[in-house]
Amino acid sequence: MSDREEEDTDDTEDLDLEDHWEPLPSASSSNHSESSEDTSSEGDDLTSESELLSDRSLAEEALRRAPIVERFSSGTAGAPILSGNDDTIKTTYQQYSEEMHMSPTNPYAPFESKLDWEIAKWAKLRGPGSTAMTELLKIEGVCESLGLSFKDTDTLNKLIDKLPGRPAFKHEEVVIADEAFEVYHRDVIECIRALYGDPEFAKDLIVLPERHYADADMTIRRYSDMHTGRWWWGTQKALDKEKPGGTIIPVIISSDKTQVTLFGNKAAYPIYMTIGNLPKEIRRKPSRGGHVLLGYLPTTRLDHITNKAARRRTIGNLFHSCVRRILRPLKKAGELGLAMASGDGVYRRVHPIFATFVGDYPEQLLVAGVKMGECPKCRVSHDRLGEYDESQEFRDIEEVLDALSSIIDGPLAFVKACASAGIKPVQHPFWEELPYVNIFQSITPDVLHQLYQGVMKHVIAWVTKACGADEIDARSHRFPPNHNIRLFTKGISKLSKVTGREHAQMCQLLLGLVVDIRLPNGQSTARLIAAVRAILDFCYLAQYPVHSDDTLSKLDEALRQFHDNKDIFVDLGIRNDFNIPKLHALLHYLISIKYFGTTDNYNMEYTERLHIDFAKDAYRATNHKDEYPQMTKWLARREKVLRHEKYVNWRLAGCPAPQSVQLGSSVSRPHLRMTCHPTLKAVPVSTLKTDYGALFFEAAFARFVVQYHDPKLSPGQVERSAENVYLPFQRLPVFHKIKFWIEDPFNRDIGAETSDAVHVRPARQDSRGRDVPARFDTVLVNLGIGKDVGIRGYRVAQVRAVFSLPPAAVSALFRKTPPKHLAYVEWFSPFPSNPDRSSQMYKITRSVRDGERLASIIPVTQIYRSVHLFPKFGSHVPRAWSSSTVLDDAPAFFVNPFLDRATYTMML
Repeated sequence: MSDREEEDTDDTEDLDLEDHWEPLPSASSSNHSESSEDTSSEGDDLTSESELLSDRSLAEEALRRAPIVERFSSGTAGAPILSGNDDTIKTTYQQYSEEMHMSPTNPYAPFESKLDWEIAKWAKLRGPGSTAMTELLKIEGVCESLGLSFKDTDTLNKLIDKLPGRPAFKHEEVVIADEAFEVYHRDVIECIRALYGDPEFAKDLIVLPERHYADADMTIRRYSDMHTGRWWWGTQKALDKEKPGGTIIPVIISSDKTQVTLFGNKAAYPIYMTIGNLPKEIRRKPSRGGHVLLGYLPTTRLDHITNKAARRRTIGNLFHSCVRRILRPLKKAGELGLAMASGDGVYRRVHPIFATFVGDYPEQLLVAGVKMGECPKCRVSHDRLGEYDESQEFRDIEEVLDALSSIIDGPLAFVKACASAGIKPVQHPFWEELPYVNIFQSITPDVLHQLYQGVMKHVIAWVTKACGADEIDARSHRFPPNHNIRLFTKGISKLSKVTGREHAQMCQLLLGLVVDIRLPNGQSTARLIAAVRAILDFCYLAQYPVHSDDTLSKLDEALRQFHDNKDIFVDLGIRNDFNIPKLHALLHYLISIKYFGTTDNYNMEYTERLHIDFAKDAYRATNHKDEYPQMTKWLARREKVLRHEKYVNWRLAGCPAPQSVQLGSSVSRPHLRMTCHPTLKAVPVSTLKTDYGALFFEAAFARFVVQYHDPKLSPGQVERSAENVYLPFQRLPVFHKIKFWIEDPFNRDIGAETSDAVHVRPARQDSRGRDVPARFDTVLVNLGIGKDVGIRGYRVAQVRAVFSLPPAAVSALFRKTPPKHLAYVEWFSPFPSNPDRSSQMYKITRSVRDGERLASIIPVTQIYRSVHLFPKFGSHVPRAWSSSTVLDDAPAFFVNPFLDRATYTMML
């Protein structure tokens, strides 16, 4: 797809932006010129918020430096098992080759050629269904022309079935309440062996815990991957007391029921597993294969049990009975250990230990055996869920285990003991006998469902009700566009089935919706803005990929600030209380990060993504009758093809020793990326003025030429010298897009992974004849002294045109080669010394002189990235404004700090 075609696709999504109907403001609406700024900055309780943000930069600065590392060095922990002859050590790929009796000359065996293998891979990973593939192969001459070793899908499946793969699925029955239920699952030890022994992970495998520190005195802890948390270190110490020399494999389990049909209620209940020895950068990418599908749990609702309480108890017992059966091998292996080889052939005595459970709130309750409406981790009473109380401790695991053991005393004693311990009477929960496990500690935060689908969903609804749905919707689709922003062209109040991603997109705009809005009865907006800002700070801080004790204190302060101001929703009559379990769960984020590393170690977004491959696609590949045997076969064959692909690549690379994927090395990419060819080859200068808005192009270009040759000239000298510069061209090649790669804001060398773009193009019509408004994005320009953190040395500008110079103009005007790409920009005012008191956002306006906007021509390389602006709407947004014109209509703007993680960490 060309760049021009990409623009067509991007812009047609917002075509209905201008014509969307909305109600007019009420009669009581004030004129836009009546500013609500005074009321929004009232209140004395904002000082702590200002202090929180002002010294956050000090806490985060340490995160950008390499940590001081203390490695666990007690005894022989993590040491390889001694072997007499290293020549006997064989890597996983060598074992694979011997097991298959692979041909020394044909790396694709058992397929006869590269073409034979490539078509087989396409058929199983990307191709049509089995019937369609067989029909294709039956066409006369197809197999012969291509030289294929298989004549139909059955023959191909038999070839693939011969390949080694991940553990096979087993089919068992679990009997609960005199009814048998089918469970399809794999051997958990063999699944661990498959992950631990994967040669693709061999050099990145983590075998020992570490303590990372942010300071040379080693007093401030840092947390990132799971091995930097306190759980692994503490468990390693406990293991060394019992079985010195062991290597811990932290087992991470996740389960979540999901719909597999668009219509109807057909569901699957997959349970996944990964291990903490893999860096989180591997685990979070489904393409790396860092997760294994352990099995499918029964999805029955037990409708034949008419008593609801009995039905719920039976469903809980069924879940625990199934998971207990799947994870049972972890008990012996965790206590005694077993020999296991990593992908490079090195054996260690490993102890797979259940570490964390990842699930949404209903799953957490099911796992912990706690009633709906309560916290699965602590014993806070329901009527105190809305309080900020950092003293809450985990439920007493010893008390709970004692209650569970009372089942031998009879049903009545068992029920009473469980009630006293604060849990439901679950018969033998799966974690009951697993070593080194405290399930109430092991339940981890769920950013997707707790934050975005939980707390932020509530806050957005409260804000909408407080400010009025009509006004919120009117503002929602009048924000200026940005590459990383979704414009809600029909507002947000009437959306249905809103996903976590959409709630995250709303969070990018939420503060801009309320920053100068008018509340009912003339109430001050100070506490509303403070509450919204605080919960957004918590949301962004909670997702940092690296934390320290200092930044965690900022996380805690942000939560406290929200609780200090949340009563504004009570005063507005929106809430009576805040006894919401998901809001209470935020109190446990800090301790979970300290125990198990940052939240991206256990984010449910990753397992939600796995549903596509392991549940939805697998179900669609069946004939929808007796689907689980078909789903498991389909998955097994797919995994075998993926594994054989890695083996083939290893053979083609010359059978090298296992190499690290170099997570600590960035892919070399330029920060700025321009297309090789312009969008339009010859745009008249007059068109740049009329269609692009580059009104003072000649004067700006003349000043650029003078300053480029002598940057030390005073402004007056530049103006006088520019009068003698004439344009030796009438047309210019013009570009409509600038692309960027944004590096990790914490200097983690994981490669440039975030893309950004600036769109610069006039109004036009799309391929269907519909009008597409002009778009000229705003950017952050480096004035020469700007750094990666902080706004000092930067200034906001709106890009009106991006162009390059014809060779003739270069030779006529420049003694030294000028920058290849230039941009005509209109400036906004410099950043103020301090942000706005209530919102903590920087407020800027257009830079004008004698009523005209100040403009310059700058090298495109000075543009650091795109920036998003919140218009200062006033108490009621003027209905004449639109997204495409608001940058010209609004009198002032706030710089949006919530555009993305890089912007948030920069706007300190």
